[in-house]
Amino acid sequence: MDVNELYENLKEDVRRYARSVAKHAYEADDLVQDAFIKAMKEPQLSQWPLHKQKAWFFRVIKNRLIDITRREKRLLPWDDDLDATLLSVPNLEMETTEWLGRLPQSQSDIVFKRYWLGMSSQEIGDQLGLPAATVRYKLQAAIKKLRTYWEEDMK
Repeated sequence: MDVNELYENLKEDVRRYARSVAKHAYEADDLVQDAFIKAMKEPQLSQWPLHKQKAWFFRVIKNRLIDITRREKRLLPWDDDLDATLLSVPNLEMETTEWLGRLPQSQSDIVFKRYWLGMSSQEIGDQLGLPAATVRYKLQAAIKKLRTYWEEDMK
């Protein structure tokens, strides 16, 4: 049995399960696709009994959804309200420079390189000798501090 036959035998059950755990239909379709891509790399999967195949697919979908959820939690959402307010603030460039000056030098450099020079976290990390994940973490911490400074100044 190849992956095509496996897909034909399990597609309804796998889709139904993915749609029950995902928030959106397109997200469920992505989970199903990821699971079948992973199935192509598991040659012994087609030798298993049907109930074990289903369990394997359900586990892969659940684990992938957990990975996606964790990644989304790490990403810092940018508030649209904050964008609109920042656009209406007079002397924004001077205040932004002042806020950056209040940050530690390492965080200030990372924010400057990311948002003014447009460098990626990988490029910044290569330049500073840091892993890209550390750069993203420091950038997130710096943005939180900048948001705090902005909120203090707006009061």
